[in-house]
Amino acid sequence: MHNGYAVIDLETTGLAPSYGHRIIEIGIVHVTPDGEVERTFETVVNPERDLGPVHIHRLRGGDMTGAPTFADIAGDLVDKLRGRVVVAHNASFEARFLHAEFERLGHRSPFKRASTALCTMRLAQEFLPGSGRKLADCCSAYDIELVDAHEALADARATASLLGAYIGSSRQDPRWTTWGTRATELRWPGLPSGTAPWTARRRSAGTADRTRVDVATDRLPAVDGGAEATLYAAVLDRALSDDLLTASDADQLASFGREFGLRESVRADLHRRYFADLVESVWAGGVLTIQDHIQLERVARLLGVTDDELEHAVHSRQPARMGARSFSAATQAAPAAVAEEPAIDLGEGSIVTLTGEMRRSRTEIEADLARLGIRSAPNVTKKTAVLIAADVDSLSGKARKARQYGIPIIEEDVLEAALAAAR
Repeated sequence: MHNGYAVIDLETTGLAPSYGHRIIEIGIVHVTPDGEVERTFETVVNPERDLGPVHIHRLRGGDMTGAPTFADIAGDLVDKLRGRVVVAHNASFEARFLHAEFERLGHRSPFKRASTALCTMRLAQEFLPGSGRKLADCCSAYDIELVDAHEALADARATASLLGAYIGSSRQDPRWTTWGTRATELRWPGLPSGTAPWTARRRSAGTADRTRVDVATDRLPAVDGGAEATLYAAVLDRALSDDLLTASDADQLASFGREFGLRESVRADLHRRYFADLVESVWAGGVLTIQDHIQLERVARLLGVTDDELEHAVHSRQPARMGARSFSAATQAAPAAVAEEPAIDLGEGSIVTLTGEMRRSRTEIEADLARLGIRSAPNVTKKTAVLIAADVDSLSGKARKARQYGIPIIEEDVLEAALAAAR
């Protein structure tokens, strides 16, 4: 039995309910078993405390006027989740807060174990090998637009689209049915439906300003060390992008490290590797500003990176540069896009991805590629051999991801010439 999915995203006052932080916004998207969006729900939640980093989530005290508390909407929330596979990006974060809120009301919840919820971040290791962790990074591989980040419903919509892309590429996978069956067996607290209406946030003008270091966290690569290291790195991502931690709050990171079973030596090594990746990602923009350096110094203090390690990381990195390359299909040569550089040979089994509005339908192009034994994928991963674009200067998520991975981008005309030569 499969009742579909409930994709959920939360905005909170901080990183850890054990430090008194609360939920301040909930966004839910109901998705069919086939991955199609059915309906959406959202509400702000009065945490009965200060709202935390308002410059990030843009919720202020005025938005809480008349807003329900978690106790007011807990019953409705259960009704919206019960019987469905609960899905979130970095599900351990949502599970931790939901469990704490239900416990605060004196009820047991099925979220004591984070594995109760399906995690699109964890699934990215399978569907997007080599991808980073953050929602924006995973979405860009499928050209899924993420607008109004740090608004719960906007992030839930993007996560729902990501889930739909996963389902669409693996419809015969029996695990989808298995997860659906398990969801119907979960024991939920018996709570009466609430009487308080769900209240959408007052839309603020503009979007939250993001620093270059914040943007750089969108491009950080996967980390080695297994699921625990990935979960811990996701905490660092959120802390840095939300500006939630200061150097004096490093004990929260230590607490997460213990929760994920990471020894101090392992955590220290992960900090160094994370910081090196962060500096390289900032440098990828081609310049390191004074403001960047100031922020990186703050991050270094938080992570226990020494001044010498900071200066070495900052000054040993250089901006990445990419050049165009040419293309040939199968064993046939095609006109070179840049004569002085070697062609890219796409043999049988190569994987390509398309982006943009082509003159021919994608179905036709993919059929021509398939006849040459070349597989088309809907997303960009490190296994992608080449990205075929209607515009080589495309600003699409797939194009940004290809440049990040150093994957060559070729124009539609070059592809058509290669296909003609191969016929």
